[in-house]
Amino acid sequence: MSTPPSTTPVPATPVRPRQRLVVVGGGPGGYEAALVAAQLGADVTVVDTDGPGGSAVLTDCVPSKTLIATSEVMTQVDGSSELGVRYPSAMATGEHVGVDLAVVNARVKSLAHAQSGDIRTSLAAVGVRLVEGRGRLAPGRLGVPDVEVTAAAGTHVLEADAVLLAVGATPRRLDTARPDGERILDWRQLYDLRELPRRLIVVGSGVTGAEFASAYLALGSEVVLVSSRDRVLPGEDADAAEVLEEAFRRRGMQVLSRARAETVRRSGENGDGDEVVVTLSGGRRVTGSHCLMAVGSVPNTAGLGLEDVGVQTSPSGHIAVDRVSRTSVPGVYAAGDCTGLMALASVAAMQGRIAMRHLLGDAVRPLSLKTVSSNIFTSPEIATVGWTQAQVDSGEAHGVSVMLPLATNARAKMQGVTEGFVKLFARTGSGTVIGGVVVGPRASELIFPVTLAVEHRLSVDDVARSFTVYPSLSGSIAEAARRLHPSPSA
Repeated sequence: MSTPPSTTPVPATPVRPRQRLVVVGGGPGGYEAALVAAQLGADVTVVDTDGPGGSAVLTDCVPSKTLIATSEVMTQVDGSSELGVRYPSAMATGEHVGVDLAVVNARVKSLAHAQSGDIRTSLAAVGVRLVEGRGRLAPGRLGVPDVEVTAAAGTHVLEADAVLLAVGATPRRLDTARPDGERILDWRQLYDLRELPRRLIVVGSGVTGAEFASAYLALGSEVVLVSSRDRVLPGEDADAAEVLEEAFRRRGMQVLSRARAETVRRSGENGDGDEVVVTLSGGRRVTGSHCLMAVGSVPNTAGLGLEDVGVQTSPSGHIAVDRVSRTSVPGVYAAGDCTGLMALASVAAMQGRIAMRHLLGDAVRPLSLKTVSSNIFTSPEIATVGWTQAQVDSGEAHGVSVMLPLATNARAKMQGVTEGFVKLFARTGSGTVIGGVVVGPRASELIFPVTLAVEHRLSVDDVARSFTVYPSLSGSIAEAARRLHPSPSA
């Protein structure tokens, strides 16, 4: 006998309201977070003043690497005579191959804005709203801070269930060396130059200073690099820094070590002359046509309302976050250069993605900086991942290393490459790859197999058993792994 159907109404399953996310900042940390959050069903609004992509796309990574792409061509042209390449017309007239900086910078800006447009299109395609204005946190009514937006039309408030701060950083400025956008410049102002600097003084030998010094040297400027430390790239692998500094000097760059810039002034009674004078500690004066200030950056956290809602910051103003990008205030996350971790677009983007997956209940793995690969776009390039030589030498990491010069690599010989190396670090006993350094052309591409080995904890034997093309620069990675067999011992 069948049971008659029940006439009691079944209550409808309650629909969970969509999480309202407000992202402050449209750089890699912000827009990547917005894309993930929208994919996971959140209602997303991005508040930004610069445009999609932020400074990374509009004034930093994309423009600088586009400029560097031109400098790479110039470096190849400069060394092509050794490969038998001749330029009959130039030889006949005695002219050198040169660049039109106005054309180069027009292309730089065009590509940056095109990339920003592509990001805008991607965000719109998944329903992310873009609001132009400056956002700041304000005490909220729902247990999570609101975002107060100041725009040309006035001020309004966005209520949120969660907030991601991805406000980035700006070039650090010194009171004794204020950029004027004409002769004294920060790296955002370089792309307005229409003529190649005759003599460029670069103050600061960190990543930014080294990259632009390398690029403008290749483009044809006379370059003076002022370093307050005993070598360029003081925070990087010492062997890599030595190779780069030797390459700089060999190509004609003047590197001033242990030289701190005290003041930077333009010549002329009114400070409007056509020369720049850099006064070093001790009184020495260096003159040039232009000066680039590359003395670090500061987070854009001032005026963000952090103190009003209790978000903790470091003495430098960076926002304190954990490995899933949470700040000290529930519902508030942060990503990118404003957090003071590794100032890389890839890290900012990963922080943003991790934050949204954590917020919205998706599978998430906390950020591990030991698997982050990075690259310095000098000539030669310097790429690194994992534990460092300094950490191995100090005993912080238990491992051994091997270094192979690229000069012994068959493909490098064919291409006329005489500088650079591959270095691998393996854990003592197990032989697990824990880090590596690549110095050479396209090191940014060559580091990827080492990154895979570090990420997936492959042994040197795993790497050595993998086939490489012959001849290839990547063959030196496999060779380095073979040199570390059998399992490394102390």
